[in-house]
Amino acid sequence: MNLRRATGALRAQFFVAGALFATWGVQVPGIKAHYVLGEQALAVAMLASGLGAVIALPQAGRILARRSPRALAPGLVAVCAACVGSLLLPAQYGVLLALMLAYGFAAALFDVAINDEATEIERLAARPLMSGFHGMFSLGGMAGAAAWSMLAPLGVSPAAHLAGAAAALGLLSLAAAPFMLGRARHASDRQAPLSLPRGPLFLLGVLAGLGLVGEGAMYDWSVLYLRQELAAPAAIASLGYASFSGAMALGRFGGDWARARVAPATLLRASGALGAVGMALALAVPHPGAALAGFALMGLGFANVVPLLFSAAGQVPGVAPAHGIAAVSAVGYFGMMAGPPLIGFIAEARSLTAGLLVVSVFAAVVAALAGRALRPRA
Repeated sequence: MNLRRATGALRAQFFVAGALFATWGVQVPGIKAHYVLGEQALAVAMLASGLGAVIALPQAGRILARRSPRALAPGLVAVCAACVGSLLLPAQYGVLLALMLAYGFAAALFDVAINDEATEIERLAARPLMSGFHGMFSLGGMAGAAAWSMLAPLGVSPAAHLAGAAAALGLLSLAAAPFMLGRARHASDRQAPLSLPRGPLFLLGVLAGLGLVGEGAMYDWSVLYLRQELAAPAAIASLGYASFSGAMALGRFGGDWARARVAPATLLRASGALGAVGMALALAVPHPGAALAGFALMGLGFANVVPLLFSAAGQVPGVAPAHGIAAVSAVGYFGMMAGPPLIGFIAEARSLTAGLLVVSVFAAVVAALAGRALRPRA
């Protein structure tokens, strides 16, 4: 086993996951126009992705008890890439819903698989690494968003962007997969999987869900917020998600250093507070520059929320890491996928600014409950 090589391969998989998510996220305005959707219909399409994740996650522990992340990664990424690359090809709204459902299902399983491997690599290396892996997810998100910012002025069509990016990312994942651990399943991995989070996992899951509402909001609504509420041009609007992801990547690459020196509860409390302040700034000052600055602060704040919670989920006594992560992800992914539709429903009734305000509120709740969620356990 080459741990350094496996670490590099897993970083590539996190990058692919983030870039795929961002690739379709920056095309939300194009998807809305292509299918002639209002905010509510667009929110339902996003909810279909959340439904796919909710269907997949209760089975994730059982699936990972039988097959390693290395074996699962190529097929799951192939499904994700095919769905993302096809989003602007059909004209029927029902087909869009089916694509989003399949994407949510495969992306959720892929996320649990790579986080399971990240927990194992962190254990073998005997030092914090989870934040750095999630930093690659954010770096992928920044790259996916920045790519469209560069391609849009050149006249590249949204459909061509989706298809080309999906193909390139699928090939990168396929090339990296053989170098992952491919470890044998431990006996503890074969115990009955948790279908829903219980006990300490429940609060970890709730906070992950609240934190991932913010990430999901940036993926799905930051570009539209800048375009629709602040009248920013397309090239500037696409930087909304890039500024968030870039700042989040910086925060995560420094997160392992911070985790080695700052108590987890203290770090989570500060992270939630900074995220709340960042989103409040973006909404309070109606200028694209202020929004980009606020999104960047929010990215720094949210950078270590999920790594801290997922790492804690993989270390709950008496629970196999894959099952703990899957249980917390079941709530966390519901937040990422269902949060943006919730924002859409509020936007339809009031405004997108009002809808995004819930992100600031949820970040404040994460800060308030940090001590209770991450208190030491025997």
